[in-house]
Amino acid sequence: MTKSINVNGVKFGGRNPLALIAGPCVIESREKCLAIADKLVKLSKKQGIPLVFKASYDKANRTSINSYRGPGISKGLDILAEIKAKYNVPVLTDVHSVEEVHIAAKVVDIIQLPA
Repeated sequence: MTKSINVNGVKFGGRNPLALIAGPCVIESREKCLAIADKLVKLSKKQGIPLVFKASYDKANRTSINSYRGPGISKGLDILAEIKAKYNVPVLTDVHSVEEVHIAAKVVDIIQLPA
């Protein structure tokens, strides 16, 4: 029997359907992030595909030191929490240090470690 896991209502593995993990690479603004979430939620419902919303509050691995990295952990997690509550979807973000794990885990359902 193939095992599966349930992440806030979205099931992965086993005989479960493919789930969509999607969102902006980095949170540019609250408004833009909510607009993207709204479109993804509508699309996933229309297509019958489970959705996990993904966005980063800090893209520390940019090629240029002058590139925009995101709103930071506090503001970024507030935005992700709003999306999670408003659309009732699990959220995913990446962390860049051990200290961030405990902070992010209070809000997000899945924590990604960057490559």
